[in-house]
Amino acid sequence: MIEKPITIVSIGGNALIRKGEKGEIAEQFEHTERCMTYVARLAAQGFRIAITHGNGPIVGNIVIRNEAAKDIIPAMPLYICNADSGGGIGFMIQQTLYNQLKQLNIKRSVAAIITQVVIDKNDTAFSHPTKPIGPFYTKEEAVKNQKEKGWTIVEDSNRGYRRVVPSPKPLKVVEADVIKKLVLDGIIVIAAGGGGVPVAESPDGSLKGMDAVIDKDLATAVLAKEIKAETFIDLTSIDKVYINFGKPNQTGLDKLTLSEARKYLDAGEFAPGSMGPKIEAAIEFLEAGGKEVIITIPEFLEDALEGKAGTKITPL
Repeated sequence: MIEKPITIVSIGGNALIRKGEKGEIAEQFEHTERCMTYVARLAAQGFRIAITHGNGPIVGNIVIRNEAAKDIIPAMPLYICNADSGGGIGFMIQQTLYNQLKQLNIKRSVAAIITQVVIDKNDTAFSHPTKPIGPFYTKEEAVKNQKEKGWTIVEDSNRGYRRVVPSPKPLKVVEADVIKKLVLDGIIVIAAGGGGVPVAESPDGSLKGMDAVIDKDLATAVLAKEIKAETFIDLTSIDKVYINFGKPNQTGLDKLTLSEARKYLDAGEFAPGSMGPKIEAAIEFLEAGGKEVIITIPEFLEDALEGKAGTKITPL
């Protein structure tokens, strides 16, 4: 009988495609399998587990495929690209975790769920898109896409022009109830892949896909609150949280309280595109009653749970 509290484990998309790699499926499987060895050990201890994951480089590749094949087959809208990446990555996690559990002789089922996440269609993010996605364009291509497709395109760090899309705030997870039921039954559930598929809710309750990208960490915090997880583990490419990151006086933080996390976030210590959303998500989770947030790399997961690695953030 699985009786331990619910733990939600979030895996960054960059953990599946490493810098300098082509992103071949064999490489992605290798990284996913390595990551799942640590999650399987957690499962072996009887934890109830939900897994979320990013899709950063992968959904970008899907968008590039869209562009490359646009004269052969109809391009998919962005929300379908999100669902596509969630299914593919979810399958890799599902299979590699199943195999790791089998090696440990642990009999637990694993299921991936394509997850819809409700956003506000009037969110200010839709009038101010900021999330870069897809390939780089020349100035001429950028102007053409803006005119023909209505995209917002900006110059990206003098490297060319890129499409930017809205990144609205997640409000609720449509499938939260079924995810919670499965997790309470001891099934390991993979959900909210890439932040989930953004959907807008009509007055009659019907849902419609929206072209946007939801931050994975913020979506995980919402799901964690809805399934009443006690621990939020954020597995990323950095071993712990740092202040003065990249500077000579860079300092790693082993422990943080909720108030300290707020203070450092307000002081601009955490970059918006990297550690910032993770700290924001940690704050939201703890404010909603969560007990602890752990941020570390997959290899340090077990030590981090014992307070020997990573960064642990607690209410007090």
